[in-house]
Amino acid sequence: MDRFQEHFELPLENPVLVFALILFIILLVPILLNKIKIPGIIGLILAGVLIGPNGLHLLDKSLFVEVFSTIGLLYIMFIAGLELDLNEFKSNRNKSVLFGIFTFIIPLAIGFPIFHLFLGYDVFASLLVASMFSTHTLVTYPIVSKLNLAKNQAVAITVGGTILTDTAVLIMLAVIVGAHHGNLTFTFWIRLVALLALFLAFMVLVVPRVAKWFFKKMPTEKYSHFIFILSVVFFAAFLAQISGVESIIGAFVAGLVLNRVILPSSVLMNRIEFFGNALFIPFFLISVGMLVDVSVILDGPAAFFVAVFLTTVAISGKWLASLITQLIFRYSRLQRRLIFGLSTSHAAATLAIILVGFREGIIDITVLNGTILLILITCIVASLVTERAAKRLVVMSGADYNPMDSQLSGKEHILLPIVNTLNLDRILEFAMLIKEKKSAFPISILTVVPNDREAEKNIAIAKHKLEHLVTDTVVQASSVEVIASIDYNPSSGITRTAREIMADIIILGWPQKTGFIEKIIGEKMEIISALTTKTLFIGTFLKPLIDHHNIVVALPPLVYQEGGFPLMMSKVTLLSTALNLPLIFSCDMQSQKMIDRFVALHKIKNVRTQPSPIQDDSYYLPLALVDRDSLYIVVSARKDSVSYRPVMDKLPEKVTDHFSNVSKIIIYP
Repeated sequence: MDRFQEHFELPLENPVLVFALILFIILLVPILLNKIKIPGIIGLILAGVLIGPNGLHLLDKSLFVEVFSTIGLLYIMFIAGLELDLNEFKSNRNKSVLFGIFTFIIPLAIGFPIFHLFLGYDVFASLLVASMFSTHTLVTYPIVSKLNLAKNQAVAITVGGTILTDTAVLIMLAVIVGAHHGNLTFTFWIRLVALLALFLAFMVLVVPRVAKWFFKKMPTEKYSHFIFILSVVFFAAFLAQISGVESIIGAFVAGLVLNRVILPSSVLMNRIEFFGNALFIPFFLISVGMLVDVSVILDGPAAFFVAVFLTTVAISGKWLASLITQLIFRYSRLQRRLIFGLSTSHAAATLAIILVGFREGIIDITVLNGTILLILITCIVASLVTERAAKRLVVMSGADYNPMDSQLSGKEHILLPIVNTLNLDRILEFAMLIKEKKSAFPISILTVVPNDREAEKNIAIAKHKLEHLVTDTVVQASSVEVIASIDYNPSSGITRTAREIMADIIILGWPQKTGFIEKIIGEKMEIISALTTKTLFIGTFLKPLIDHHNIVVALPPLVYQEGGFPLMMSKVTLLSTALNLPLIFSCDMQSQKMIDRFVALHKIKNVRTQPSPIQDDSYYLPLALVDRDSLYIVVSARKDSVSYRPVMDKLPEKVTDHFSNVSKIIIYP
């Protein structure tokens, strides 16, 4: 019994148990905190605070944790260099350089006097903290990428400016550390410049050539490619150390020089991102949290004010840099907000710099804790500003865009996953009615069988049973094909099959009540909508389609800006025509204009629009238009799309609450 208890004495020392605990944290924390909209990076840091020596003291900063956190730190900087778009930097290099100078100097100029003169920190600590303000991490870049704004010049110069400001700050870090140790002599500068020149020459001239040669000689050894890249990263980090600078500079340079060697969509890039995001970077974030002492912030007003100053100066410095950039290049206010949103989030480089300063004894625990708060606030502010500015920019730039002119494909493919066979005839009838008549593809009906020992036997049984049901339901057998697939869960099986057969539309049954685990991990519909860009129809039909007396469609504002809007409109109008039912749209004035244009262009009759007097957050409740005999359709949107709004979360439950006795469909364009 005593031997059993030894394993659980705090802090935990058994490396197997420590590793298992950290893996469970990496697994569960992002899943749980995603439900309350807390970013994963913040969640892992908070988990580190909780289990660290200043929290529950489950773990100490052991050598085991230290090694993995160092690996994660270098990995973050490597990926930062690897993912920078060097082509965008070249095409806008003059503007990128100027923005890089602004976003480096302005936060530095604001931060240094405040921390040195007003807060009383010494020169080295003030310079280090001020240089931290100059860095930024492109945390919100995926937002502009999803909205197809990556080629907007404001985005391009912000991405390019990242190279300059991060490189300058990392070199400045080396100088500050050298000065802190009293090594800032003439010999230091000569040695630093000479060794840095040799280091950069080796990295730029030798490493890419060796990498290309290795990949050419070992074309099929995919695991060797990954090990080779890791070897280069850590060897570069070591070379940077003996050159007199921090190892994170070596990892960053390794990412830059391998930028053109590793293709963004390659298997190797996928492996690099996978291992980093799954293991190395989470370890680093947890270790950062273990350094935080919450009691320092709560101990008195001084620590709290330091945290407030850090955050205020960081945000104001980046805002001023984006304002000056806007005035010089005559950008619009929305482009200025986009630059500010992209450049104000502090994460990877900020953590790296402040952690080095803490380890070297240049800054104290108060500044480290304040930096964690800074990261949390700036990431939230950046996300909100970038999303709002990007969506408005899409709307403004799309004012003269006519989405109705898009030509629909003549090779449409519909996927119909079947979980249970209840009302199969009505769902199939609906699929037949909205199917493009010119398409040569049959409707693919999918059943997913669990991947267990009985998988091969069960897949044959499921396919045979489904074929019999389809034969009884469908008159023309050639219009339908049955697919049986094996997967660990239905959602991944559906999304994988949709990609394999290049489906344009997925039709799902209405989601049933879910248990606790499904609510935590995510419902099937949510997972499929997140993992695919296909048009989704989620429906339940309480009566035969022909027995309805009208079709009511509720549209959110800006839905006409979605790329799938023409396809969605064509299906809704096709259904109305096939059933000979009047079609009523509940929408705002701008959507009404687009619908009228579509109707006139395609000469569709029996359609009317009803301008909606209700607010955006209740657009899905046109109660005056819907009765028990209506076929009610509400259009939703995926997160980060132009027309998305928070009310769309858990929309099936909300629609069911108000329209439980009505046939209904939710569409995700």
